[in-house]
Amino acid sequence: MLPPGGRVSAARLVRMLGEWRDQGNRAGSAGLAAGIRLLLFDGQLAPGTTLPAERELAAALGVSRTLVASAWDQLREEDLIVSRRGSGSRTTLPAAPANAPFPERLQPLDLATAAPGALPGVGLAVDAVRGAFALELSRHGYMGYGVEILRERLAERFTARGLPTTPDQILVTNGAHHALALVLRAMTVPGDRVLVEQPTYNNSLEAIRSAHVMPVPVPMPEQGWDLEGVEVVLRQATPRLAYLIVDFQNPTGRRLDAEGRERLAAILRRARTPAVVDETLVELDLDGDPMDGPPPMGCFEADLVITVGSASKSHWGGLRLGWVRASEEVIGRLAASRRAFDLGSPVFEQLVLAHLYADPEPMLRERRAEMAATRSVLVNALREYCPDWSFEVPRGGLSLWCELPAAIGTRIAVAAQSVGVRVAPASRFSVHGGLERRLRLPYTLPAPSLVEAVRRLAAVAARVTGSPGTLGSDGLIPVA
Repeated sequence: MLPPGGRVSAARLVRMLGEWRDQGNRAGSAGLAAGIRLLLFDGQLAPGTTLPAERELAAALGVSRTLVASAWDQLREEDLIVSRRGSGSRTTLPAAPANAPFPERLQPLDLATAAPGALPGVGLAVDAVRGAFALELSRHGYMGYGVEILRERLAERFTARGLPTTPDQILVTNGAHHALALVLRAMTVPGDRVLVEQPTYNNSLEAIRSAHVMPVPVPMPEQGWDLEGVEVVLRQATPRLAYLIVDFQNPTGRRLDAEGRERLAAILRRARTPAVVDETLVELDLDGDPMDGPPPMGCFEADLVITVGSASKSHWGGLRLGWVRASEEVIGRLAASRRAFDLGSPVFEQLVLAHLYADPEPMLRERRAEMAATRSVLVNALREYCPDWSFEVPRGGLSLWCELPAAIGTRIAVAAQSVGVRVAPASRFSVHGGLERRLRLPYTLPAPSLVEAVRRLAAVAARVTGSPGTLGSDGLIPVA
């Protein structure tokens, strides 16, 4: 994707359009307009991109200038491009109306938060560590690197997964989001660039923007990762850092295989670009054992890979604990930088998590079984109520990445609020908006709630499909 304010050449736009004459079974100017519209809504063309001149594009497409001008007229009427004499035409997204409240009689159903509730084992762990916590009360409680027993247990888990790790290579944080913020603070300066996947986890995008650095997206193809695109961006944009999710990528659910990780590590090595690899979902392999999955990225590149993880998805978000695994030198830098605004994580919660990681498999197996069951419920409900929505069933993670029959993702998210369903439009997972043919649907609610949520979404989708008007506003729905 081009950054805002960029310019797309006629030759590149022709390649991006592909078989534009087939878009929506329409030909001529309507087909060209539909092709541009789809590129914009799918996030392939960023808002603010300058389009080729009409004559130049017509020559590249082998059509008349009148056809291109007619397509541009249609897009202007839809507020998808703006044109100024002497400056050409730029892509844009239409303005959004206010949200409508949902009726109080409807139970609100949250499909914007991809996080399950705590399993009973968390409560048992709380009771089990009270004695250990009492012993800590005579100490000052400030542990900038984290409680030693938790660092030991996390190091043991990394080692068991094939990445030898010592406690000195672990920094305990207040979640993976906090871990990323620490890395950004220590390793970037305002104005730097950070390579990200497109789409990617929206809260990570917010952390990147809050650090006053620019996310540079590499669009993900229909399958897998565009590793050649990663190499091109690293070479041309020279980002200071990369942020990647290679295990059940949020929101697509994909996992990069061992061969791909080796290639990616080599690309990072050639560019000498450090990478934050987010492993928040790595333990949620619902069709197998994570210990049998691809090796951690740190196995392929020890110096440049900084791994962040979290207990929020696998155990419980209320623990608010995460970690960084990196070289001792990097861990020291992060701990020193942290002191400016944070002196450590709560001791009690760390003792709880350390207890859970003393024998992690029973609870993790329970969580995987729970999520596999609710995944099946969501898949079956979508096939029943939304048969024209398509998706791949991911091997792991916590959500489905649904493709809609039309570019109505934000309209569905807006209208769904009126029936008590909170869902995050895919534009929230994009650097520059768009992705209007997608929705992320978590399967973290109880089974009956999932079925009811899908039933309501199906009714909403039927109502908004083909409706005119602006895309609407999701009201900055909180997403997790």
